[in-house]
Amino acid sequence: MKPLRTPPRVEPRRPGNALIVAAMLLSLCILSLIKARYCPSPYAKAQSPTEVDHVEVSKIVTEKSGKAAALPGVEDDEGNAVAPKIVADEAVSNLSRPLCSETSKRSNVCEAEGGIRLQGSSRTIFLHPSLADREWKIKPYCRKHDPPAMKKVNEWTMKPFPSDKAPPRCTAKYTVPALVFSIGGFTDNLFHDFTDVIVPLFISSYRFHGEVQFVVADFKPPWVSRFILILRQLSNYDIIDADNDDPGAVRCFPRVIVGLSFHKELGVDPSKTATGYSIVEFKEMLRKAYGLERPTVERWGVRRKPRLLLISRNKTRVFLNEKGIADMAASLGFDVRATEPTNKTDVGEFARLVNSADVMIGVHGAGLTNMVFLPAGAVLIQVVPMGAPGWLPRDTFGQPSRDMQLKYLDYHIEGDESSLTEQYPKDHPVLKDPSSIHKQGWYALSEVYLENQNVRPQLDRLKNTLLEARSLLPHNSKEA
Repeated sequence: MKPLRTPPRVEPRRPGNALIVAAMLLSLCILSLIKARYCPSPYAKAQSPTEVDHVEVSKIVTEKSGKAAALPGVEDDEGNAVAPKIVADEAVSNLSRPLCSETSKRSNVCEAEGGIRLQGSSRTIFLHPSLADREWKIKPYCRKHDPPAMKKVNEWTMKPFPSDKAPPRCTAKYTVPALVFSIGGFTDNLFHDFTDVIVPLFISSYRFHGEVQFVVADFKPPWVSRFILILRQLSNYDIIDADNDDPGAVRCFPRVIVGLSFHKELGVDPSKTATGYSIVEFKEMLRKAYGLERPTVERWGVRRKPRLLLISRNKTRVFLNEKGIADMAASLGFDVRATEPTNKTDVGEFARLVNSADVMIGVHGAGLTNMVFLPAGAVLIQVVPMGAPGWLPRDTFGQPSRDMQLKYLDYHIEGDESSLTEQYPKDHPVLKDPSSIHKQGWYALSEVYLENQNVRPQLDRLKNTLLEARSLLPHNSKEA
């Protein structure tokens, strides 16, 4: 006999539950519509080449290593431009950061990360609208305080592309940062080549270990050719000539830096560099670039004479008794070489000559910049023209030479050693009161004391300076 089954208990219907479920479903539908309209997914799956691939702005920032992260969703797989979507929170965050800043009294630098489009022919850098809401302008050369120099430097513009239009289409994509700088200004003078461009370029690019693309403005082919071995030490890539770039070229980078950082004349402040590198690493880089064999000076003695390199000049601040100086130095046991570098001198060849010297002497001027090639422990002697203000020899070559691990001496020209005594009466302010000329400004003092003065050092007095220089060099005392 089959057991009887109890019929299931019928619960009374609760119409309130159905209403609640229906209301929840309706709410979800409404929320979905709002999200679709105003909050597109930041991780939408890539669609066909004509559809937008939305990417969070935070995802376009380049890693600090220099490797590029994904570019923003402003192009399809075929490279066709499409309108980008902006993430509002990121836009507010990025717009609060200034693109440009003053890195020193001599230099401004602008920097941006994410979806950078660079058009060299128009000197324009287009930015994602989340990065800027106005234009920024900069002349990428380290003499912003010097109007005559900056007249020779063209201005660059950084600006957002319209958020409601397609951005410029990339014609080339890069995975490393772009570094934009000018070689206009006062370049083609060796001192300015190094203090305005090459040392700041080292400061700004050394941290990337070659993984940076140089974009050179105010391009001078002879200048680039002259210093190409240095440029190749700092970047693994061929230089982009912005001035002669194809008008239709739009180069896309994950990051851009416009302008170089300046620290001090011919110097690097380790406290301001990414990893504490200094002018010592700069000199090491130069040795690699030009195959310089001597990191430091060697001992001298009977078997090896100390070498003295005399930097000649033939237009201004000329040694009027150069042969007498060379003969006197030779009598003191120096192996003397005298030569004048010019803009046509092969940098590598002259660098090797300087690197072979133990002592270098010259009148204040661009030629002394070659001290960057001297080995550590060598001696630099700066002959200071009469009337030169104290800061000039100190800041240009005195302090920088010490930072370069060189020994420094100076020799100040006196009245009877200067050609100015033949040009002015004894009671003229040029001879009696140089400070009154200084007060007239740089161009007045330069014209008088630098551009129109030659020197004739007294050999007996200069002899003492050369003997002091020799004593500063390491030597075998038994042989000396």
